[in-house]
Amino acid sequence: MMSLSETIWAVVKILIMVGFLFNVGGLLTWLDRRQSAMIQDRIGPNRAVIKVFGIEFRLGGLLHPLADGVKFFFKEDFIPPRGDKLLFAVAPILVMAPVLALIAVIPFGDKLCVDDLWRTTDTGSLLFPAVPRYGSCLIPVARGGIAAIDLQVASLNVGILYVFALAGQGIVGAALAGWSSDNKFSLLGALRAASQMVSYEVTIGMSLVGALMIYGSVRMGDMVRWQGDHAWGIFIQPLAFFMFFMAAVAESKRIPFDLPEAESELVSGYFTEYSGMKFGMFYFAEYMEVVTSSMLLVTIFLGGWQLPFLHRDGLTIDIGTWRALQLPMNHLTVTAIQVCTFFGKVLFLCWIQCFVRWSLPRFRYDQLMKLCWRILLPLSLANILVTGVVYLLLDHAGPVLGNTLQMIGDLTQAVVAIAITYFVLSIVIGLIRPTRRTSWVVGSTAKLAQRFGGTPRSPRMQA
Repeated sequence: MMSLSETIWAVVKILIMVGFLFNVGGLLTWLDRRQSAMIQDRIGPNRAVIKVFGIEFRLGGLLHPLADGVKFFFKEDFIPPRGDKLLFAVAPILVMAPVLALIAVIPFGDKLCVDDLWRTTDTGSLLFPAVPRYGSCLIPVARGGIAAIDLQVASLNVGILYVFALAGQGIVGAALAGWSSDNKFSLLGALRAASQMVSYEVTIGMSLVGALMIYGSVRMGDMVRWQGDHAWGIFIQPLAFFMFFMAAVAESKRIPFDLPEAESELVSGYFTEYSGMKFGMFYFAEYMEVVTSSMLLVTIFLGGWQLPFLHRDGLTIDIGTWRALQLPMNHLTVTAIQVCTFFGKVLFLCWIQCFVRWSLPRFRYDQLMKLCWRILLPLSLANILVTGVVYLLLDHAGPVLGNTLQMIGDLTQAVVAIAITYFVLSIVIGLIRPTRRTSWVVGSTAKLAQRFGGTPRSPRMQA
């Protein structure tokens, strides 16, 4: 039975993960509109406005997600007269519930040692005390309270297997939605969704086998700690990372894999007959799937909460046997940085997925299935074979090769640190630098008119 303190910490962790999921999912609806407008050089979301004492506040279009949420609650809840009313109502729940339950096993930080939050020593200070590398986190028995708290809603032994089990439940919701709508377009969309999701789930599972062989565990937290001690998964399994990324985009049914919803062919696919908040659940579940898939990518391939050279005792830059810098930090500071690092990586991958949506055209359905069964699946099987052979060879290698690999792992951490620094500085400089607006002549007709002195203006316009 859980104690009061354990119950409080569990509620806090649930609120953090669910709050992040819902808020980022809502912001992604704004980002899709804003980013598409920037890519297509048109006006983005700017209509929703709040007037206070005659002054209009648009907040860069951020009021649009709020307006959409309110609108969903007041829209008519239409149910097809000849449809299955029970299954029609259950389908949106079956689509959204697995996405919410999936975040339970995703760790957003390392163990939080309650006894070491403000621990100091004779050689340390309050902000940067010199504490042991792991503090009291390895002590299994609490001293007057909880010794260590997993920054994870549920630390399950099955880990990634729990993710696979839940990810397959979304197929049922999409299939029921199309079948219960009594609409041929919805049924076709449901068939497309079911076949697409089943196919790409096979690729998702097979692409992770190589990574599981390297990590030696199915627990998500152990995967992240292995990456912190050696190298990020994207360097160990680069092919698996790109295959998992493509399969994750296909699972979320977004462009260029939005065949189940293709509005030019199926009106709106398996949720054509849905309106009101039921439609909102389908709509919002898609964006939450983007967030959860980004969380999985960060956890398995991008080091999770790990930041290069940041350990429990502070910042220590070690490359091989050479130590360049050591800056002790207290445990609370390190934990806060790690949590922010995890959520920052997730936001970056969400932005990448939105960028992909507005940059690529939609595939044909035969191209979609060919990509899965003839390209991604054989590559994932080949990746398993190569990973197994290389793993056996390295396992029988001597200590010299082990030291060399550790040196290479430290160099990858240095590369990541340089890339993160460059990315952050680019954002800061881009925000500070003044915007330069240049007029461009677009199209052959406009260029031809400009060559002959421009387009003549009517006397009314000149007046």
